[in-house]
Amino acid sequence: MAEESGKVIYAALAGNLAVAVSKWIAAIITGSSAMLSEAVHSTVDTGNELLLLLGNHRAARPPDQDHPFGHGLQLYFWSFIVAVLIFGFGAGVSLLQGIEHMRTPEPIKDVAVSYAVLAVSFVFEGISWSIALKALRRSAAGQSLWQALRRSKDPTTFCVLLEDTAALLGILVAASGIALSRWLNMPVLDGAASIVIG
Repeated sequence: MAEESGKVIYAALAGNLAVAVSKWIAAIITGSSAMLSEAVHSTVDTGNELLLLLGNHRAARPPDQDHPFGHGLQLYFWSFIVAVLIFGFGAGVSLLQGIEHMRTPEPIKDVAVSYAVLAVSFVFEGISWSIALKALRRSAAGQSLWQALRRSKDPTTFCVLLEDTAALLGILVAASGIALSRWLNMPVLDGAASIVIG
């Protein structure tokens, strides 16, 4: 199980790192609030994968005098920290950025860059999502997806799956906000998309 969840985490880490760098570049070039929110989320997601790897490593330690039943609970602790970071830091920055952009809206520059980066990001996140989904299904043969999520003893796999699901939805929201902002000539919608992402 640890080997399977390690593969899932490494796939998510590689995808999130590539996506984060491209989103930061696009956010700087375009000035899009939604793109900046997406960049922050991908950066937080990259850090989250590192924390999940740390949890996997620490959970694999053998039992000792202070922990006679092993260190398996480390997986749950680090998954909890990941949840706090996603909701606390990622959502907080996105909300603040969106509110600021709605108060002082600015048109997005070079929107084609945003679309290209979001399309590539969707592909990377989709690959990571499908790897996590396949791993979860393999570990929960004969169960529905909902049962597998509820009964799984490996929080890292479903943490990655849910994180990637949120990332894919965020990409769709960002693309919609950017498109509507441009199509309706209402830059305030870019800020609204950032708030929805948060």
